[in-house]
Amino acid sequence: MKISKVASILFFSWAILSVKAQQILFPENPGWNRIEEGKQLSFKVGIPDSLSVKHFHLTGAEGTTIQLDTLGNFLWKPSFDVVNRIEREREFPVIVEAALNDGRRIRETVLFYVVHVNRPPVVEDLPVFYVRQSSRNTFQIPAEFVYDLDGDPIIFKPFQSHLPEGAQMSSVGLISWTPSKNQFNGLKGTPQYIEFVAQDQPDKVETNGRIRIAQTQLDLPPEIMLVPGDSIYEVKEDGLVNIKIYSSDPNGDDNIVAGGFVASDNRIDKKLLKENSVQQSEFTWSPGYNFVDEAEKFKVVDVIFFALDKSNNKVQKKVKVKILDAENLQEKDKLLYQKYRNSLIGAKNLIDRLDENHELLTKMYKQAKKGKKQRAILNASLGATTGLSPLILATEQSKIVSGIGGTTVLTLGTLEATEVI
Repeated sequence: MKISKVASILFFSWAILSVKAQQILFPENPGWNRIEEGKQLSFKVGIPDSLSVKHFHLTGAEGTTIQLDTLGNFLWKPSFDVVNRIEREREFPVIVEAALNDGRRIRETVLFYVVHVNRPPVVEDLPVFYVRQSSRNTFQIPAEFVYDLDGDPIIFKPFQSHLPEGAQMSSVGLISWTPSKNQFNGLKGTPQYIEFVAQDQPDKVETNGRIRIAQTQLDLPPEIMLVPGDSIYEVKEDGLVNIKIYSSDPNGDDNIVAGGFVASDNRIDKKLLKENSVQQSEFTWSPGYNFVDEAEKFKVVDVIFFALDKSNNKVQKKVKVKILDAENLQEKDKLLYQKYRNSLIGAKNLIDRLDENHELLTKMYKQAKKGKKQRAILNASLGATTGLSPLILATEQSKIVSGIGGTTVLTLGTLEATEVI
């Protein structure tokens, strides 16, 4: 019984050794079959010394770059697209076959593990960010210049110390900036850059990049802004139109050479535009009571403001002004005052004439009383004197009434004479 057990043990040991003697030999170091993307794995396949190999052969490696020559030299450098960013790790089973000189074949299945390697974003030379003065300029970082080879999402972070004052950069790479006149002029001599970081997600691997800012190379026309910005104004004849005109040029304010306006009515004088500077002026106009004919209720005129640059590029903005007919209350009050004054002067003249007649009749009466005995008595009297000041009813001229009157009576005996003024 004991002899059979020993025999069994010896048999199994021989079988194991026999199998091992017929196995293909691979590297013995731990993890030799685990490889990262972009790294090279190379080793030499062998067989036990007791066997004589004719050549080696590899099957199951279709679609990969795995190489195994007839001498057993193994070489493989997995590309970065072998494993995607979601899988993280992928298995690749292959069969290594050794053809022996005695006609036998030994096959061994090998399992390789390829690990995904995250690569940083790629930032190429970016186009120049051309900006215009006093205008909102935007620049989207092109996806064809900044991208991730693994297809990872990218976010952008600017270096605040290199970001011009007033400029902003979003996480998706959109830059917006409205340069002032001084900032725009500063771009002429010294180049300016916006530096940023492109960071992939979720591994947060970063790559630095920068964008050059320069003045626009296009010869753009000037721009005009009106304050208030209405296109239609409505005023009465005694009203006031006040418009402030601000001109700017994307190529620099010093590129503007002239500005002014053209009106559809030649009664609008050019002197109404006061120029504070080439870039700023003010239009102030009051039509006046004689601008709209009495038969018309309103009149519409067009005023076109314009600006010219050194290249004769022109920009213009048109506004419509609707002038409503208005009553000149001041002139009306002056007319009523003049009529009232003339009425008072006429009344005063009549009163002076009555006073003169009263004195004459009084003198004649006194002379009659001093005479000798007379058969008739002379008597003269000045009756009541009445004056009526102007009375204005409603607004019609025919309702203005002025009047003054009185009665003078002279009695000589039975003869009576009456004069009415």
